[in-house]
Amino acid sequence: MPKKLVLVCLINFLIAALMGLALRFSFLESIGLNYRFLTHAHSHVAMLGWVYLMLFTLFVHYFIPDKPKSFTRLFWLTEFAVVGMMISFPIQGYGAISIAFSTLHIFCSYYFVYLIWKHQRANTTVTQKLLKLALVFMSVSTLGVWCLGPAVSILGSASAFYQIAIQFFLHFQFNGWFLIGVIAVFFHILNIEDSKTFRHFFALLMTSTVLTFALPVQWFAPHTSLMWINGLGVILQVLALLKFFQLIKQKLNVLDKPKNMFVFYMCCFALVCFILKVVFQSLSILPEFSQVVFNHHNFVIGFIHLLMLGVISGFLFAFMLKSNLFSTSKTLDFGIYSFLLGFVLTELLLLIQGVMFYLGRGIIPNYYSLLFLFSILLPLGISFLLINISKHKNYASKTTKTT
Repeated sequence: MPKKLVLVCLINFLIAALMGLALRFSFLESIGLNYRFLTHAHSHVAMLGWVYLMLFTLFVHYFIPDKPKSFTRLFWLTEFAVVGMMISFPIQGYGAISIAFSTLHIFCSYYFVYLIWKHQRANTTVTQKLLKLALVFMSVSTLGVWCLGPAVSILGSASAFYQIAIQFFLHFQFNGWFLIGVIAVFFHILNIEDSKTFRHFFALLMTSTVLTFALPVQWFAPHTSLMWINGLGVILQVLALLKFFQLIKQKLNVLDKPKNMFVFYMCCFALVCFILKVVFQSLSILPEFSQVVFNHHNFVIGFIHLLMLGVISGFLFAFMLKSNLFSTSKTLDFGIYSFLLGFVLTELLLLIQGVMFYLGRGIIPNYYSLLFLFSILLPLGISFLLINISKHKNYASKTTKTT
């Protein structure tokens, strides 16, 4: 796995984490930046600079044996688009420059799909199907972005159409492209073979991903049928989770080795977060709970971070640790433990505060100070991982054969 590209992804992640830290500090003191603009920058860099480019790197590493130079050039062009968004969003929010860089990123993603589809040599039907499904969902998700312009010009930014278009993009990015992308790599590493169980899992995963989009639609265009569709999607998602564990339970011993213990623990952490994600999403079949989540921002932010930092980033860290990019040292231990502790503490604080708001108990004493202090652990952990990987001089790239 190319060290330079992984470093770029981690630097993007660090910048996104620092932006998130600044957002939380803004509740204590003025930071001289527009909160909403900085939120857009934080989310775009985290999604497109960290997760997207890390999946880009992993897909090329595991599924493209010949490594054409076009992938390297595309990586740097995509990073250029990310840097453009990183700089322009905090200054102007959604403006001409930031939209131009966002559009460039979308066209880069289309070309990425084309190149992967053309050059991929996944070694099993399992990884090939998951790989292609993730890319399809990524492409489909961009339809939501293309709808934003017409939505604003016709109905305005406060319209249900505009909000649903945003939710369409986010839903199929998070639950389709990102989640299925990491599952594709995970199944490749575990060498999951094609079977009746996998085919059931694949069908359940694909169908539930589509059907559960009914929940965010229900928030902005309420209709009884949408609750039933989401309910069916949730049931299928639970069944998909059960099939998922049937597939991996006999394979986790591949990671349960002395030199891979950190990888094993990170995978277990990501799997626990995956279970929690499905459990919390399953509660959305209760109309009252669904409305509570929509009305209380803490629950929404907590769920997004559970998926992005717990499930997806947990797996991405495990995949990086499995490579020989890192050296076993105190910087690695501190980096991992700091990140995990920051994640757990901030998630618990968001959850407890959300419950207190729902019960009408008000705000936790020193809530914003505690949230800021706990959040420091996230960029601190990423920084130590960057130090570790930068100082590891004995790294030699090893490409897993996929043919």
